[in-house]
Amino acid sequence: MREILEILEKDARATPKEIARMLDMSEEDVRRKIDELEKSKTIVKYKTVINWERAGEERAAALIEVKVAPQRDVGFDSIAERIYRFPEARTVYLVSGTYDLQVEVVGKTMRDISRFVTEKLAPLEGVQGTVTHFLLKRYKEDGDILEVDEQEVKRLPLSL
Repeated sequence: MREILEILEKDARATPKEIARMLDMSEEDVRRKIDELEKSKTIVKYKTVINWERAGEERAAALIEVKVAPQRDVGFDSIAERIYRFPEARTVYLVSGTYDLQVEVVGKTMRDISRFVTEKLAPLEGVQGTVTHFLLKRYKEDGDILEVDEQEVKRLPLSL
């Protein structure tokens, strides 16, 4: 099953027929395993990485570090759930270090993100502080280079 997951992680458009050929399995076995992985929520979603700038869409994004007071019996889970339920929150991680949660937020403008932080995130009970880092340019996302065509990538000469 690991091989199927690795193939789908690299290319969500890979068909069961293509995967079966790559792994020397029957197409039916691949379909059955994918179905099991979807039902068990091991495969959560199929995703397309889009370079919105090339699509002509301006978007603002930010990484927000959030310091929170953990709650008795639930730790950080309760406040994390309140945050990840906001549609602006694309990604929420519990992290080590000075801050407890890392939140990726996307909006149409920086002002939209600022409004989210000041009106929705910071006032939440248990939030003790935030630091917002606006993303200025995306070079690579989910392992995919966004700004240069593969043919443009030039290797540096190797010298010994």
